[in-house]
Amino acid sequence: MSTLPTSFIDRYQILTGRFEAMLSPWLLGLAARLVFLAVLLPYYLNSACTKFDGLFRISDNAYYQIALPAVDAAGGDVSAISFLPWGAMVLFGSYGELLLPVLIVVGLFTRIAALGMIAFIAVQTLTDIYVHNVDATTIGALFDRFPDSVIADQRLLWLFPLIVLVVKGAGLVSLDHVLSMRWVGRH
Repeated sequence: MSTLPTSFIDRYQILTGRFEAMLSPWLLGLAARLVFLAVLLPYYLNSACTKFDGLFRISDNAYYQIALPAVDAAGGDVSAISFLPWGAMVLFGSYGELLLPVLIVVGLFTRIAALGMIAFIAVQTLTDIYVHNVDATTIGALFDRFPDSVIADQRLLWLFPLIVLVVKGAGLVSLDHVLSMRWVGRH
């Protein structure tokens, strides 16, 4: 009687091991990037577009979105805001919001870009809570039986594909893989 469960378990492990070996090198990274493409790329590119006047000029709107306390302290005069720390935060935040999502989607420097997006989401969340003073209902809470809070629940779901990309990489269908193969071919 003990051979049947062991036999079943052995077969199950062999089958799932083969399935994982076949799909793991390309599916997980590609799937995480496709989820990011479908859900977050339009959101972040739309948001980034509100922070630029043209391609390279940061708009005053970026300061209002990212560094509202500094704008208020400067009496609404964005030109009076010092570069460190506020101007640098606006500059790196605006370009990060534009470039990091594109790097993730094409699979270029994916692990670094995903780490950058994780940090970006953390700063975005803290800015929403402490600078824009969102209410507790909007923040929500984890493990509260309500899966629709804009910050706690939603941002946790945003982080998951990024964590997958940090841990597993972009996969075989990516520019990272192409660069890696060229690097190995040269060395």
